[in-house]
Amino acid sequence: MQITPREMFQRMQQQWLSHSTALTGDDLADDVIIETPFARPGGPTRFEGKRQFLEFANPRRAAFPVRFDGCRATAVHDTQDPETIIVEYELTGTSTTTNRQSTAAFIGVLTVRDGKVVLWREYQNTLAIMQAIG
Repeated sequence: MQITPREMFQRMQQQWLSHSTALTGDDLADDVIIETPFARPGGPTRFEGKRQFLEFANPRRAAFPVRFDGCRATAVHDTQDPETIIVEYELTGTSTTTNRQSTAAFIGVLTVRDGKVVLWREYQNTLAIMQAIG
């Protein structure tokens, strides 16, 4: 099934807002590379393969004290590679411990091949995330 990177990002947004505690990985290639170069110190910044990512992400997602309320793409940039886009977006969430709502900005590089994500590189504003968590 052909799916564009823009369509895949829309799917990702829907998944983030679904409030599901577990990611299925249905949209990830088995050999997906997921990178978070600006991740919180001490945590991994690169995952190689769907299984490695899900084993790390699902327990943390279930315990993450934020409910995502909105995701707004502020800009989507095409690249010379038609399978890759760069997306600027904002995630808005509410802390489940303080009930305070916050918004953080992100930049992601998304490559989709054969209907699956093969690369997701997310540049996070870790300070904004830590402040939102409280």
